[in-house]
Amino acid sequence: MPSSYSSRDIEMSMFPIKEDMMLSPAVAASRYNTRDPLYPHNHHDPDDGWDWAGRRSAFNDFVDGFRRDPTQRITPKDPLTEIHAAEAAQLYRPIFTRGGGGGGNGGGNGGGSYDLRLATLQTAQSHLARKLKGRHLQMIAIGGSIGTGLFVASGRALESGGPASVLLAYLIIGTMLYCTVQALGELAVSFPVAGSFSAYSTRFLHPSWGFAMGWNYALQWLIALPLEIISASIVTTYWTAHLNKAVFVTIYLITIVFINLCGVKGYGEAEFIFAIIKVVAVIAFILLGIVLNIGGAPGEGYIGGRYWRDPGAFHNGFKGLCSVFVTAAFAFAGTELVGLAAAETANPRKSLPTAIKQVFWRITLFYIVALTLIGLLVPYNEKRLLLNEDVPAMASPFVIAIENARIEILPSVMNVVILIAVLSVGNSSVFGSSRTLAALADQNQAPRILSYVDRRGRPLIAIMVSSSIGLLSFLADLEQEGEVLDWLVAISGLSSIFTWMSICLAHIRFRAAWRYKGHSMSELAFQSQVGVWGSWLGLIINALILVAQFWIGAWPVDYTQKSPTALAKSFFLVYLAAPVVGLFFLGHYLWHRTTFVRIAAMDVDTGRREFNLPILITQESEEKKAWPAWKKLYKFLC
Repeated sequence: MPSSYSSRDIEMSMFPIKEDMMLSPAVAASRYNTRDPLYPHNHHDPDDGWDWAGRRSAFNDFVDGFRRDPTQRITPKDPLTEIHAAEAAQLYRPIFTRGGGGGGNGGGNGGGSYDLRLATLQTAQSHLARKLKGRHLQMIAIGGSIGTGLFVASGRALESGGPASVLLAYLIIGTMLYCTVQALGELAVSFPVAGSFSAYSTRFLHPSWGFAMGWNYALQWLIALPLEIISASIVTTYWTAHLNKAVFVTIYLITIVFINLCGVKGYGEAEFIFAIIKVVAVIAFILLGIVLNIGGAPGEGYIGGRYWRDPGAFHNGFKGLCSVFVTAAFAFAGTELVGLAAAETANPRKSLPTAIKQVFWRITLFYIVALTLIGLLVPYNEKRLLLNEDVPAMASPFVIAIENARIEILPSVMNVVILIAVLSVGNSSVFGSSRTLAALADQNQAPRILSYVDRRGRPLIAIMVSSSIGLLSFLADLEQEGEVLDWLVAISGLSSIFTWMSICLAHIRFRAAWRYKGHSMSELAFQSQVGVWGSWLGLIINALILVAQFWIGAWPVDYTQKSPTALAKSFFLVYLAAPVVGLFFLGHYLWHRTTFVRIAAMDVDTGRREFNLPILITQESEEKKAWPAWKKLYKFLC
């Protein structure tokens, strides 16, 4: 064997990517494909759903779609059969077994049982369908997190800190998130692997931290599904307060499950439609808000900065500003889904950079401009901002601003948009949780059955588990629903902060390992526009937010008026996610005795997309020469 034939060459030859578009049918049929498998039938067996005329019923095609592909192979038939067989045997070892056997964790685990190299290999070769297109990713990036965090929770943030605090908090979170998503884009284009950021934490930081981050993120979305469905059922009471909420819970849950059973393309198309509706609604509100502020409302006259002077720009001082951070983080949660979708994207090198760049426009236009107008149109002492326990849609500052203008039909239209936004987040919650659970199973960090992927590229068991948690939505009719939901939210309240912090740190560590291995930045298909310094900035801001939230949890705004029991409850409602993450990390560490992954032992090759960059860059440069100036500027920004 030639000396240049490295172990990574063996790994890549085990998992060749389909090249059907460039090969003859005979050659293409002989190639092995792990991501978009073909399902040929060499004979037409009536017992297998075929009739003797060679026709196959639609029902049998539907049923077969739920089965695992019987032709899936971990290794192809080639001259390296023995080597491939040895590698494939590693993929079927029992998980969570203790003992001195097994490989190291990449950083030297001292005889523990967690095999980091195996986990890296499995996540790099996911069987998920790759059917998301550029337009899907762009709308997921633009509208993915436009939901209750913007339309409803911003009202609570306005009441807590005032309009200036809302702007400052959202600007700070937006700056941090722009840096974070740039880092995620660089990692996801190079490594479009299943599990994305949880896999990056396992691979570039610490296997136990990756375990904690994966389950933390899965819990965030598992809990989000019943929360969003309950919110949707409550929003519906804006029109039909006399109907049982369970009716709407059933309708919404079935709808969300059906969309996700249509596969990743069904999810992408649904999010594309939802995002267009949300984007149009926000743009329409911005235009309406400008008209209302300059005197377009009947009987109001010019408003301008009236509410910034009375009752004022800030409320509750610096503590009020800190209290807005969690609300702002909640509003931006879901932005990282674009990285999770990379493993199911047809062309991540082309689609992801465009989607990543558009995060800037979403932050600037949809959040900053819209919330500036909200601060100008609604004072922070508006009593309706606190009436969100029964009908949260009525507490939306967007609805309040329209109602203050005495425009009769638009409040109902805005509530329809809020309902669509809530369902969109519920839809994303099943996607996010199911893909994370499947990736955890691929990394031997969850029961292996969760990694089951059917013939249509759906993580079927993970989708079923995620959807079953939605049955908690039927708590909507209980008197104690508020108490139960508060604690469910608390479990994952800071989940996004931990996730974003891990992405920034993983990017910093990846860059260090990339240089250590002798690679140059020009070899990366996409580079973060803010570089490593942007990741350091994102990491520091996330850490400061965790400190600020500890302060707010231990000493809330009205802590002098609360009993010790109420203070303890207030703290854990804000900060419960931190000890949950700590328990996940500690449990996995004590079981597997993993250690920090050293830069020298870091694998920056397995699962990395190989791009013939010199040729691609030359082709793109030729195309760019023919572009007009406006298109060059647009492509640079978007």
